[in-house]
Amino acid sequence: MKVCVIGQGYIGLPTAALFSKSHCKVVGVDISEKIINNLNKGIVHIEEPGIGELIKNAVEKKTYVASLTPQKADAFIITVPTPYVIENYSCDLTYVIDACHSIIPFLEEENTVIIESTIAPMSTDEQIKPIFEEAGFTIGKDLYLAHCPERVLPGQIMYELVNNNRIIGGITPECAKKASEVYGKFVKGELILTEAKTAELSKCMENTFRDVNIALANELAKICAKIGVNALDVIEMANKHPRVNLHSPGPGVGGHCLAIDPYFIYAKAPETAKIIKLARDTNNSMPDFVCENVKKIIKKGKIAVLGVSYKGNTDDDRESPAYEIISKLSSDYDILIHDPHIENPNYLNFNEVIKDSDLILVLCDHDEFKNLDYDLIKNSMKNPIIFDTKNIIKEVPSEIKLYNYGNLYELN
Repeated sequence: MKVCVIGQGYIGLPTAALFSKSHCKVVGVDISEKIINNLNKGIVHIEEPGIGELIKNAVEKKTYVASLTPQKADAFIITVPTPYVIENYSCDLTYVIDACHSIIPFLEEENTVIIESTIAPMSTDEQIKPIFEEAGFTIGKDLYLAHCPERVLPGQIMYELVNNNRIIGGITPECAKKASEVYGKFVKGELILTEAKTAELSKCMENTFRDVNIALANELAKICAKIGVNALDVIEMANKHPRVNLHSPGPGVGGHCLAIDPYFIYAKAPETAKIIKLARDTNNSMPDFVCENVKKIIKKGKIAVLGVSYKGNTDDDRESPAYEIISKLSSDYDILIHDPHIENPNYLNFNEVIKDSDLILVLCDHDEFKNLDYDLIKNSMKNPIIFDTKNIIKEVPSEIKLYNYGNLYELN
């Protein structure tokens, strides 16, 4: 089987790597000339365990080639971004539609086209299917179209793409069957065949479920800060109930999924999806909440920011709330940034950011931040104070003041 994967980002590149590992010929397509040139040298641009070695081996064995343009193949998989339209929160299908048009010259009868990008319910039926019909194909007879959303966790993508269950949403039952044969090349999890619109809404609801539950924890943190209760103790105690699982509060929600996908549902039924929108508003309010408490801790001075990735132990900073927090604080404070997982010439090492600083602000749960060098902190900082918005630092020496979502009420 030859597979053409459109988009070589956090999903497309691992997907391409796993197909090449499974004895398929793979073409990885991207619009970035720099990314394509590096991939053809076996150099990857994302931090994900196992991906580098797989791509390097595939390039050497010539089972993977990166290209700026598609090629003829048996299956085409589209993994491009789907942002939301700010004005009405609807799903912006521009990149998906462009990708669909880009493969039309290379399509042949009996090809399978799979949309992996997260899209709003009914998108495949109403907006994507007509593109191929207008090109002369009959969906379900000479071209097979399906929506098969990815369901993976950054940092574990290579494992979860193989072992997670996979929803296969076909425009017709035959489309679902053909798409399942494509994923059967490497997926060990259950292949669940359904309609495209069901697959679309299932993926959006998976991320909405998590977003709503995070919002509940964040709202609890705000309440506790106001009424004088330790939010972290409340969560720990409540979670001892066998049917309760409160999430951990944080500085906001990031990533290309949780921060965006709930809007796709809301845009379809704004008069009904009130809980979904309120959860989004609550999570979007957390950067302001962090900034308000920073200003209570110190009125001016130098802040050492630890972490801008939205997800710990990854370089994924898409939609990261850290950037909004930094932007809001930069007008009143001197901000220095350290993130060991992100390459940026303006970022400093740990020793440099804490030197003469007045506050350490933890915005990401990288493992490197869970056990800091407290002797260095005491000796280097002007004021040894830590505000841990990820609640990952459990204990500090008495000479260091630690704030987290358990004791913010002390600032009132």
